[in-house]
Amino acid sequence: MTGSNAQGRTDAGHDLFKGTTKKRKDKASKKDTPPPIQVGEHGRYQIKSGLLAGKFVARAFSKPPTKARGMIAEATGETEEAAITALHSAIDAREVRRNEDRRKDPRTGTLVPCTDEYVEAFNSVNLTRPQRAMLMALSLAEDNGLAEEKVADAGSYKSANSAKKALASAGRMIAGYLSSKTGSKMPSKSLDGTALIGFCGDSGQEDKPGNWILHPELCAAIRIAT
Repeated sequence: MTGSNAQGRTDAGHDLFKGTTKKRKDKASKKDTPPPIQVGEHGRYQIKSGLLAGKFVARAFSKPPTKARGMIAEATGETEEAAITALHSAIDAREVRRNEDRRKDPRTGTLVPCTDEYVEAFNSVNLTRPQRAMLMALSLAEDNGLAEEKVADAGSYKSANSAKKALASAGRMIAGYLSSKTGSKMPSKSLDGTALIGFCGDSGQEDKPGNWILHPELCAAIRIAT
């Protein structure tokens, strides 16, 4: 009888100990698990925020799907909300600087984005293989440009007119991406798709069109992005 009671107390004590130990482990596990990463948006960017190495961090990336790699911008704050607000402000300030730094093309009056903007757009918009092939061929030609027939051949188009329409479409996609609002008080200025790609050079002959020439900023961007 005594042995049975002792065994009962032992079993009960053992079970209680196991339960307590498990409970403590569960609490410790929950305490050690960092809060989940929050995902949001700001204009054309994806925002990820959370606690990292004891401080709140917010980071901006290109929205998926994209070929862009790496972080666009980063900010920290006393709270997660403060870090996100600081990041939004940094992105908006960069957008203002970019708008102000765009070069005005004397031939068309178009505001030409900087190389970094073109790289970001080139990696983010969904260009077709023929569009990319034509842009690559034009970038290799640099200031000399290419005759419209050679541009069409690069994209496997049967006519120069079809190639021209495809390039104009590529320009509109790039313009649409770069014109996306980010919440800045100074939104991106309007960009013309066709003129955003480049211009037609002067052949010196009235009855002969000049070569198609990319903006040097876009030439440099294509070489960087590919």
